[in-house]
Amino acid sequence: MAAGEHLSGRPAGTTAADVEAYLARHRQKSLLRFITCGSVDDGKSTLIGRLLYDTKLIFEDQLAALEADSRQIGTQGQDIDFALLVDGLAAEREQGITIDVAYRFFATEKRKFIVADTPGHEQYTRNMVTGASTADLAVILVDARKGVLTQTRRHSYLVHLIGIRHVVLAVNKMDLVDYDRARYEAIVADYDAFARSIGIDTFTALPVSGLRGDNITGPSANMPWYTGAGLLGHLEAVDIDVDAAQRRPLRLPVQWVNRPNSEFRGFSGLIATGTVHPGDAVRVLPTGRATTVTRIVTADGEPELAVAGQSVTLCFADEIDCSRGDVIVQADEPPQVADQFEATIVWMAEEEMLPGRPYWLKLATQTVTATVHAPKHKVNVNTLERLAAKTLDLNAIGVATLSTDRPLVFEPYQHDRALGGFILVDKLSHATVGAGMLHFSLRRSQNVHWQALDVSREKHAELKHQQPAVLWFTGLSGAGKSTIANLVEKKLVSLNRHTFLLDGDNVRHGLNKDLGFTDADRVENIRRVGEVARLMTDAGLIVLTAFISPFRAERAMVRQMMAPGEFIEIFVDTPLAQAEARDVKGLYRKARAGELRNFTGIDSPYEAPEDPEIRIDTTRMSPEQAADLIVARLLSD
Repeated sequence: MAAGEHLSGRPAGTTAADVEAYLARHRQKSLLRFITCGSVDDGKSTLIGRLLYDTKLIFEDQLAALEADSRQIGTQGQDIDFALLVDGLAAEREQGITIDVAYRFFATEKRKFIVADTPGHEQYTRNMVTGASTADLAVILVDARKGVLTQTRRHSYLVHLIGIRHVVLAVNKMDLVDYDRARYEAIVADYDAFARSIGIDTFTALPVSGLRGDNITGPSANMPWYTGAGLLGHLEAVDIDVDAAQRRPLRLPVQWVNRPNSEFRGFSGLIATGTVHPGDAVRVLPTGRATTVTRIVTADGEPELAVAGQSVTLCFADEIDCSRGDVIVQADEPPQVADQFEATIVWMAEEEMLPGRPYWLKLATQTVTATVHAPKHKVNVNTLERLAAKTLDLNAIGVATLSTDRPLVFEPYQHDRALGGFILVDKLSHATVGAGMLHFSLRRSQNVHWQALDVSREKHAELKHQQPAVLWFTGLSGAGKSTIANLVEKKLVSLNRHTFLLDGDNVRHGLNKDLGFTDADRVENIRRVGEVARLMTDAGLIVLTAFISPFRAERAMVRQMMAPGEFIEIFVDTPLAQAEARDVKGLYRKARAGELRNFTGIDSPYEAPEDPEIRIDTTRMSPEQAADLIVARLLSD
């Protein structure tokens, strides 16, 4: 807000026509989204507070008090009000509000701004990624006393990775180093060396004091050696190509299908890139069906042109399949469609990533099941070394391949954020656990195709006169899974059923001999067994599996591999004390002695089934009785 404007935003002493002209001019201002980031206590909230204060865009009651105080006690009163504002921002942080991204809005005569204030703590790196995902510019703060820190490097790496090309290095708290030019230049040189190593070729460095206001909205008398623009001046002048998205081909992820009546059927969403007119030829992916746009409907009517950034409803000339998650694209310039990719992943959860575990992957309006494979490497943000890794832990950045259960419409992230950036969501907790950027599709995803076979799984089952099934025995070590499974198979064979038993120990002598007992290896162990069991059901067999399979997510993954009704979860429910008392193999004794790590029930968790098809209480039922119950249940279905 410029000087002389009323608190409501209306210039003082103006007419209604002046107000309308002012509002029209305000609507036409360009919008700059930027993020402030850096290490803990680098002064982000103070810097934002100073920007808000100096542009007079603070809450109305604070401004009213400021104006009153300014008349009565002059400059000293202004310093008191600014201190109150900064204290308020700090109080928000202490209350846990700004551990999430806090967005602030302000404007000047030249431009409108949205600033994302993100926390500096390492455990909240995920919040910084959230704020940066829509930003045009990043202000990376460095405490002049501390210099470039690990979190400075991490945030800079992420800023570049996410595709922000305008970077400001704000060396803050210059007042605490007596505005020392040599100190400032040493920090800039240190940062420059790191920035170039990660691909940041240009950045703008500023010596500032958020608390004192030096070089925030105007030049600083305390640093006459710095002759460049202040922070606000740079933010107003930086060139953001607002039309870049419009020059790219049409991409509209479908969010909603409108069918209010038989006369109208439209497909709604936000145009990510490109433009569209009635009469344009478009294609719906991933199906590839082509049609023509007949109408564009918006809240303001039916325009002849819609552009990137607008929410619209498109009507088609033909009745073709199109639903939420599909992408409407320019017919002659479609994006890629694939189900296997290489991606950079930023892991955001306390629990480490488990390769082989299925996660929800959300990209634009598409939601698919994705399996992330073991990382190719992870990145040390201090040295930029590529380190070997079997998994990713909190705030780790790595490159991995992933596969999805159905084709995904995408663009490489460097070309299109909307169709190249994704999040990973835990299927059980529904928590966001990771964010990623797609690099490219794997060649095998385009060259490997499903081969149609003449003999179907139904024919295999018919030849064996049985319904295929997977009897999935789960429970603690020593619960009796293998004993009961073996008895069940013997009873089924005596009834001329075709079966095969996959036992946990036996499989680890061959197919899974390369796997250990970490959580990641347990996930991969079950994934492989699930794939084998699925192939065996295709052959018409009744498959019995006896595995601890400690995690609900992997048991759910195997269930989803099978045809509906074919997966039968059998929980061999034995209390830990009883299983440990048996200790036939001596494993519990070794685990208690610390000789056997990652042992389920001792130092590795077991997630009991919540709603199994069959529950066997071994404290009340003998193995023989349990086997009879299971066979009876199977044959009765």
